[in-house]
Amino acid sequence: MVTLTPSQKGAAAEAAIAAAAIRARLVVLRPLCEGGRYDLVFDTGSHLLRVQCKWATLQGGVLMVMCRTSRHTPGGYVRTTYAADEIDALGAYVAETGDCYLIPAAEVAGRTMLSLRIAPARNGQSRKIRWAHEYELTRSLRQNWGVPVA
Repeated sequence: MVTLTPSQKGAAAEAAIAAAAIRARLVVLRPLCEGGRYDLVFDTGSHLLRVQCKWATLQGGVLMVMCRTSRHTPGGYVRTTYAADEIDALGAYVAETGDCYLIPAAEVAGRTMLSLRIAPARNGQSRKIRWAHEYELTRSLRQNWGVPVA
């Protein structure tokens, strides 16, 4: 198996999320320049959603989504989180399953990581769990933004 660089993972995640949105019949836009807080814009017909794309990993029955960004500056690495006024959603792509998720910005704002559960917890816990299926891209578009997608 080929190991991808962080930049390659980001590009693959962005492409997969864009493709999923296009299959949902959305118009997908890309900023002309790099370095912004979002990677894509989804035109829902009634409004525009700024989407930051991330590569998520599957660990056991949990999807781990890093919600931070880092960049190299003359003073070293600067790591920051996202605010709800910078993005509207965080898109997550899971290479192991090929699935894409869309998480509202309010749920990732200020966080460095977010976990979405695919399988039930081994200890039987069921409260205060973020279930991955609730954030599947088309379901999330319908439930969180009222977008009529198939």
